[in-house]
Amino acid sequence: MKKKLKIVGISLLILVALLIASPFIFQSQIKDMVRNYINESVNAKVTFDDVDLSFIRSFPQANVTLDNLTITNFAPFKNDTLAKVQSLSLDMSIKELFKNATEEPIIVNSIAIDNALVNLKTNKEGAVNWDIAKASDTPTTDNNSSSDGFVFDIENYSITNSAFNYLDETNNTIFKITNLNHSGNGTFSGDTSELDTKTEANVTFSMEDTEYLSNNSLKLDALIDLDLPNNKYTFKENKALINDLPLEFKGYVQLIEAGQAIDITFENPGSTFKDFLAVIPKTYAKNLDNVDTTGNFKINGVIKGESTETTIPTLDINIVSNNASFKFADLPKRVENININVEIKNNNGLVDDTYIAINTLDFKIDQDQFKSSATIKNLTKNMLVNANLDGVLNLANLTKAYPIELENELKGILKAKLNTSFDMNAIETNPYERIKNNGSVSVSDFVFSSADIVNPINISKASINFNPGTITLDNFIATTGQTDLNATGIINNLLGFLLSDKKLEGNFNVKSNVFKISDFMIEGGSKAPINQSAEPATALKIPAFLDCTITADAKTVYYDNLILKDVKGSLKIANETAQLNNVTSSIFNGNLSLEGLVDTKTTKPTFNMNVGAKNFDIAQSFNDLNLLQALAPITKALQGKLNSSINLSGTLGEDFTPLLNTISGDALAELITTQIQPKNEQLFSLLESKLNFLDFSKLDLKDLKTKLSFNDGQVNVKPFDIKYKDIKMTVGGSHTFSNTMNYQVVLDVPAKYLGTEVNNLINKINDAAVNDIKIPVTATISGNTLKPQVTTDLTSGVKNLTSQLIEIEKQKLINKGKDKLTDVVGNILGGNKPKDSTSTQSNGGVKDVLGNILNGNNTPKDTTKTTNDKPKDQVKDAIKGLFGKKDK
Repeated sequence: MKKKLKIVGISLLILVALLIASPFIFQSQIKDMVRNYINESVNAKVTFDDVDLSFIRSFPQANVTLDNLTITNFAPFKNDTLAKVQSLSLDMSIKELFKNATEEPIIVNSIAIDNALVNLKTNKEGAVNWDIAKASDTPTTDNNSSSDGFVFDIENYSITNSAFNYLDETNNTIFKITNLNHSGNGTFSGDTSELDTKTEANVTFSMEDTEYLSNNSLKLDALIDLDLPNNKYTFKENKALINDLPLEFKGYVQLIEAGQAIDITFENPGSTFKDFLAVIPKTYAKNLDNVDTTGNFKINGVIKGESTETTIPTLDINIVSNNASFKFADLPKRVENININVEIKNNNGLVDDTYIAINTLDFKIDQDQFKSSATIKNLTKNMLVNANLDGVLNLANLTKAYPIELENELKGILKAKLNTSFDMNAIETNPYERIKNNGSVSVSDFVFSSADIVNPINISKASINFNPGTITLDNFIATTGQTDLNATGIINNLLGFLLSDKKLEGNFNVKSNVFKISDFMIEGGSKAPINQSAEPATALKIPAFLDCTITADAKTVYYDNLILKDVKGSLKIANETAQLNNVTSSIFNGNLSLEGLVDTKTTKPTFNMNVGAKNFDIAQSFNDLNLLQALAPITKALQGKLNSSINLSGTLGEDFTPLLNTISGDALAELITTQIQPKNEQLFSLLESKLNFLDFSKLDLKDLKTKLSFNDGQVNVKPFDIKYKDIKMTVGGSHTFSNTMNYQVVLDVPAKYLGTEVNNLINKINDAAVNDIKIPVTATISGNTLKPQVTTDLTSGVKNLTSQLIEIEKQKLINKGKDKLTDVVGNILGGNKPKDSTSTQSNGGVKDVLGNILNGNNTPKDTTKTTNDKPKDQVKDAIKGLFGKKDK
């Protein structure tokens, strides 16, 4: 007995060892078998990482598993991935492994697919990417012939964690199945078989940009009769669940030469209105367990006919509900008097004749009744729509009756009585004669809030009147923050804006008593400094959907720290730009005009603007306008009126004010009735201390005109002349927006302003021409506007002038002495009366030196030398006198 048990044990051990070892022995043969089958059967590139053979996993059958199988198309879908399968497992009899290519096909009994992605595609030419089977060179005969490869005698199969995509470019149809888990038990080997399947998946279906199913949950338990010789598949006991809507269906699908013959009927087994709520995607339907419903809901349909390249099955689908209602337990409002009558029809099998008729879609919330109907035809081409709306709706009741989550709270009363008829092509191209609207829509006490705006928009009243060819905004009365708006206008393509991606076009007239720019900006935006140098992280954008002209009339506009009165003008908005035309306003006791463009298409908004100022109060405008302070900082010491024209461009900050380090342009300014108050500006005080003959409070700048240009943060002032008494002053130079200055003031100073000693010398010379002597004095201004620095060359100029005047006086005395000596010698020698040549000779010496001074030659002709130090002392005295210092 022990010997027998030992023999049995050894035999079992040997058997187990063979089962474990055999896969390693036959693995090479299996790989060759799979590779040969693929090469002989498929016209595509197929790769896989490994082939695993096991006799244990599916004992007593053998299991062959392919890892990471990928099928890639050849032309015309070159390099497109047809299928990618993480694991493909086949179960078959062990004896099938010993067949070679010349024997009968290998019979597979079970298939398991895990983590598969299948992409099916029909291109615009009608070619399909799944037609990859190689054509057989050997003609087939009836049942007596055998073919190489695999034959399926399926007992069970499964597909887990997989996805399926189908794209038909000929009619823009997309069908997606995700989270697919499907299993079936049965056999395909007999003429008539039965297949029991279970399926769970999420389904998305769209056609011509219209999405009919959006990730809807689908569950299907189907018992199917398989008539393989006739390619007919009959649904016997079948139950489906679309979201939470139960459906039962029966009928068949048969493959025919032209396509498929279909005869299927379906209906929901229940009849409560809760079935209708179940159709809504769960994301929006929420929990239906706590909803109370009344009334019925029925959906039934027949799909019958042939699906071919030219026809579809006829359709007769009906959705009906009468006098239904629902109320969620945790919400205060009930929706009642719900009546639904919808038909989806196709009577002749031509796809273009399919239509949807929404005969009735009515409901009531509180006392508000809303009725609607519509027909939609020509679904696959130029869709034709005819719709009617009639009713009143309190928007605040929407969230009180249905658990919908809105980003922003809605309030207000909507009233509509409207008929509209159009085709979608007309919506796209705007031939207004094909868009027919009649009726009106109005809202009152409407409140809209959003994270994109600072304050809620309160629309007290707005009404739109629809007429064939035109849509009129009869009134729009609203407030937001402290801003009030009153608008009227004409809208050209409201339906194109609402139903497609078209822009909102129109012409509007907007009036306002108070308009605050900050009411439309991100919070705190208007408080940003105008001289900001950093680019904004995010910037305001002019809406891309607007293409309109706005004529504005505002009594008071608040922009940053400015108050503008009687603002009028035109604004053209298009392509994220705003073109300002003929914008005028009263500000700073004068008049402002604007022309230009603001562009927000780029990441950083830019502007190009012409600004006109007339009769601006200088002190007020330069105190409030930081831009003017940057362009001409010293003008804060001026009092009077200003005319100016400025052309500038640059980048805008987050509050739509210019970034100073980006602007460039030029300006022309004219001063009118202007006075200077030196005490208001340190620079003028410094100039007066350096040049004590100046008193800027007496300087008259009336009718002064100057030009300046600015770029890269620097302002360049073109030299201009001003007059102080009989002193000509030429001013020019530059400064930066950081207030560093580099200016020069050149003064032509008459000698009489240069001190007592200089004037005494002039009087001694006693020559009228000396009174016209002037010297240039240059004052150089540097530093910054808060701490200016002033230097002059006055000392050297006065010193040179004094030396010249002393030289003139010396020449005059020398000439006078020569005349006296000539007279004495003449009397002694000849006793004759000398010639009166004193004045001639004397004047000749003076004129020579004076001519040199007036002609700019500071070095007179040296006619004599003397060791007398008195001229030096006179120079010192003159300089001291100029600066007001005298020896005691």
